[in-house]
Amino acid sequence: MKKLLLIGLFGLFSLNIYAQEETTTYNGEKYGYIIDKSGKKVEGVVHLNGGYSSPWQNQLKVKFAAVADIDKVKNKIKFKTYDADDIKEYMLYEGDTPRVFQSIKYTNTREALNSSESSTGLGAGFKALNNLTRTSQFAEVVTEGKIRVYKMYGYPTSISANSSQAITRQETERLMNNPDYVYSKKGGKVEDFTPAKVKIAIADCPFTKAKAAKGEYGSLKNEEKQRSGLGKFIRDEIKNATVDKLSIVNEVIYDYNENCK
Repeated sequence: MKKLLLIGLFGLFSLNIYAQEETTTYNGEKYGYIIDKSGKKVEGVVHLNGGYSSPWQNQLKVKFAAVADIDKVKNKIKFKTYDADDIKEYMLYEGDTPRVFQSIKYTNTREALNSSESSTGLGAGFKALNNLTRTSQFAEVVTEGKIRVYKMYGYPTSISANSSQAITRQETERLMNNPDYVYSKKGGKVEDFTPAKVKIAIADCPFTKAKAAKGEYGSLKNEEKQRSGLGKFIRDEIKNATVDKLSIVNEVIYDYNENCK
């Protein structure tokens, strides 16, 4: 009986593994690699889970085929699908430019609060749930260094193509065109990217601390005064999403990573 039970369990486990595999034609897929949980790099081809109109899907899963799983003669390729709990990182080349996605622990509370006009009532509840329940996810690396910055997208009301919850054009375009940024310093916890936190993060370097104090970073100027109260806090957090964070990355974080070793 025990033997039969073990065989049955092994069969279920095998089905679970192979349900992640997909055989398709090889059509010049993009080369790259994955890094597994042990830190081993495996080279092959990477197929993004999302596209231009659904970049948040790249934060959920990725398809990968090792070199051994590519048969160019028969025009066949065997993909396996991985999520952020399966691997540490994946990379693919867009032309000559590498795009790196790393597995991080982060909950997008700001986007859960930031309901668009098209997400109200029950829709807003679904949207909040989609963002609050995503903890382990892939995030695209924007800049490397002592301070590493990631680009993140919020999740719409529905992220399932088969769901009856429709994604409105307005909501989709807003999410596509307004990615958020988060950061990690020295490999530590991933945190929200705000002007106030950036000032704290760069304060351990005399070079950048002095420039910030003198107001030499244009992207950090005109910061509003701190407010109190939960309602005001929420409104400030939502408004913070409109800060030009990419300019802060290109100016302040770049300066820090180049001059503060």
